Amino acid sequence: MKIGILGTGTVAQALGTKLAHVGHEVRLGSRDAQNPKAAAWSAHAPLASHGTFADAAAHGAILINATNGLATMDVLAAAGSDNMAGKVLIDASNPIDFSSGDPLPVLRPGNGDSLAEMIQRTYPRTPVVKALNTVNAELMVNPSAVAGEHLLFMAGDDERAKALALDLLGELGWPADRVMDLGGLVAARALEAYLLLWVAVMRTKGTSLFNVSLTAN
Repeated sequence: MKIGILGTGTVAQALGTKLAHVGHEVRLGSRDAQNPKAAAWSAHAPLASHGTFADAAAHGAILINATNGLATMDVLAAAGSDNMAGKVLIDASNPIDFSSGDPLPVLRPGNGDSLAEMIQRTYPRTPVVKALNTVNAELMVNPSAVAGEHLLFMAGDDERAKALALDLLGELGWPADRVMDLGGLVAARALEAYLLLWVAVMRTKGTSLFNVSLTAN
């Protein structure tokens, strides 16, 4: 399958490397088609290529948003609505703003909304699934890096899109019984808000290599 990943940072490269390794044709997208990070990555990864955001969006049958959440809407505008139409977009981004200097970042957009829902409203022809945003890049592609039956979460309004996302998460190493479907995309508000707790735990423990599990009666 052809997969387009928007972004060239740690998350984009980790996901791209794993997905290319299991046999997908992966293209990373950035503002500059000659982005040096993307060029270096694609030179050493099988089935890998790079280009602009529009190139990656046109290439992929499934798309992954691995950009900084505060830049996502600009990135998607550059990717182009026609290039994304009819394709599932897995939103792995987190719209958190560290610029205030406060101990915890500020969640954007906040006020009873989520970035994932903004994306869906803006691009109604592109079903959005929120997933992968609650763990670091290493855990995204290697769940066994943390012991135990810890969980990944997803949310979305389109059942077919969630089924495709679940299959792709399985290829990243997450079995279906460890992916909790939280229902409609409104739950993305909770997934994005969780990052405030994630940052607090990370700073307290001194590591980003952790995850959550659930126990219930």
